[in-house]
Amino acid sequence: MQRARKSSRQSSARGRRRYRATQAEEFGVSPMSDTSYRAVWDRRSSDDLAALEAVDNSGSEAVAQATGQRAASAIAQAVALEPEDVVLELGCGAARIGRELVGRCGQYVGTDISPNMIRVASRRLAGYDNVRLEVLERTSLSMIANDSVDKAYSVAVLCHMDKEDLFLYLNEFARILKPGGLAYVETWNLADPVGWERWMYEVNYWQRADHSQRKDVARNQFCVAEEFQLYAERAGLDVLVCFRDSPWLQMVVGRDLDATSRKHHRLRLAEARSEIAYTPLFGQLFLDCIRVIYGDIHPLTALKSLEPMAGRPEAELYRIHIQGLWDQDPDRYGPPPESQGR
Repeated sequence: MQRARKSSRQSSARGRRRYRATQAEEFGVSPMSDTSYRAVWDRRSSDDLAALEAVDNSGSEAVAQATGQRAASAIAQAVALEPEDVVLELGCGAARIGRELVGRCGQYVGTDISPNMIRVASRRLAGYDNVRLEVLERTSLSMIANDSVDKAYSVAVLCHMDKEDLFLYLNEFARILKPGGLAYVETWNLADPVGWERWMYEVNYWQRADHSQRKDVARNQFCVAEEFQLYAERAGLDVLVCFRDSPWLQMVVGRDLDATSRKHHRLRLAEARSEIAYTPLFGQLFLDCIRVIYGDIHPLTALKSLEPMAGRPEAELYRIHIQGLWDQDPDRYGPPPESQGR
């Protein structure tokens, strides 16, 4: 039985490696073979492991749990999550984050453009009775009533949209949030050195690509802070903070906040910055992870570079992630050593 499970895992890993090798989609860099967001994300989430790989590039439950917990903790701080809150996630994917938040709120509403992702999320959230899952129709949250959501968030989703769609979803957040409600959103930060280097992977790929093909509809897209904030403001949201010292812009916004509430939340967010904002080290380790994926460095090199940082939460998170990449692809990197703590 153990041999059969191992064979199944190896077959699944080989299938995912073939997919990556033929589509060059590790981080959304691919020719335009699908014409809609739904087609892209349905194809990338044909089963549970494929869905996890699509949302955090690992295909590993251990990595999904580690990254999901980190994100959930930051979001809860950012939006001042309360046990009775109705919380909406735009682009819930495989419920990587939702599974970590569902027990901390009154109702969790997961939305995604991909029916396949919603099916995976449903399986991963089985057993909770405060879950509502909805399949989206592009830029509409029409199934969500006006003024019905206390808190909302979106992680690693807006960066895969055309700017027009990003703006339209921010408009929807302004509609569905209750007066006084809060939302956390993020996207790539073009002005950060690591963000710029990440963008150059896209530039270099498209320089070599067949220019007769349109670009991937769900490719990575980038903003600077002023642009991201402008979209939120024009959508009618109050920008409370936009953290920008990493490859990601992390923005917390509110709806119809009075002056006292704005001041309160800004002070609260300043005090909680270390628990919400990605650090420059987090960004640098993310870049090392990209370099592992693209074959610029070996996982062992990346893991050894983390040893002097033992005890830092950023280092531990990326140790799990890089080890997961190695475990999932031994044909590429060679047999992995036993992970610490396993």
